[in-house]
Amino acid sequence: MKRILVTGSLGQIGSELVIELRKKYGIDNVIATGRRKPINNPVVDDGIYELLDVNDYDEFLRLAQKYQVNVIIHLAAVLSAKAEENPLASWHINMDTLLNALEVSRITNSMLFTCSSIGAFGPNSPKDHTPQDTIMRPTTMYGITKVAQELLCDYYFLKYNVDTRSVRFPGLISNVTKPGGGTTDYAVHIYYDALEKGKYTSFIDKNTYLDMMYMPDAIKCIIDLIEADANKLIHRNAYNVSAMSIEPEMIATSIKKHLPNFVLDYEVDPIRQNIANSWPNSLDTSIAKKEWNFSYQYDLDKMTSDMLKVLQNKKGCK
Repeated sequence: MKRILVTGSLGQIGSELVIELRKKYGIDNVIATGRRKPINNPVVDDGIYELLDVNDYDEFLRLAQKYQVNVIIHLAAVLSAKAEENPLASWHINMDTLLNALEVSRITNSMLFTCSSIGAFGPNSPKDHTPQDTIMRPTTMYGITKVAQELLCDYYFLKYNVDTRSVRFPGLISNVTKPGGGTTDYAVHIYYDALEKGKYTSFIDKNTYLDMMYMPDAIKCIIDLIEADANKLIHRNAYNVSAMSIEPEMIATSIKKHLPNFVLDYEVDPIRQNIANSWPNSLDTSIAKKEWNFSYQYDLDKMTSDMLKVLQNKKGCK
């Protein structure tokens, strides 16, 4: 039986992943952690929750040993746009906490899942159908930390036999948690503003194609990979995954099928636009499909329908 410790469990991915992990593996086998303890939060209230600053290696190790975990899902990180605001701090947060997670995994003989990103690619990477293995020379601190993460996880697998696994997530679109500083965040905000205001001003320019995935597919992706046969995993750090390659006008068109009067305009943010321009238009996900049967359920229109339905049922979205 898997006993799983999740860092960053209150974030965009963690807040939904923890709920699904508890359903699949049992409440007593999932240990959610975070730096704060908000009230009336299902991650905190409906299962095991521990305060943890992942910079604190001793406490990280203590909790892993206390609960006898054998899987660590390390989600704590600074995202792309936020990382550019304070690059040095972002390097320390993203890399120091990763080293802690790797060492705790090594000592406790735990599997380690981490999230890499399309940000690991750079302007010299092929833009369309970007291969699993290709040149990776990112021009952002976020991307640099992700490449370093992939290499470091490979190192711990090869040198210490730590069962490290990772995916290069595209932009993730959630109907539960608003985003926290990513370049692809526009693809979440657009749905909230469509319902609340009837219009959205995009900080990413038209014809800027980026890979995206709906959060239910991302959660399934994580669970599928941690359940995969280790003997079949060759490109374990990290797999290209994606569900759709889209640009703002495509989302607007999809929204207008439900809200015909929706208006999209633009006020491009140069920082995030430059980041987006350095990323792929679309990823080749064939290796993930071959090695662990990666799949997804939501295309753009199916995602839009579900997003709007869920958000309309939330307070404040009429």
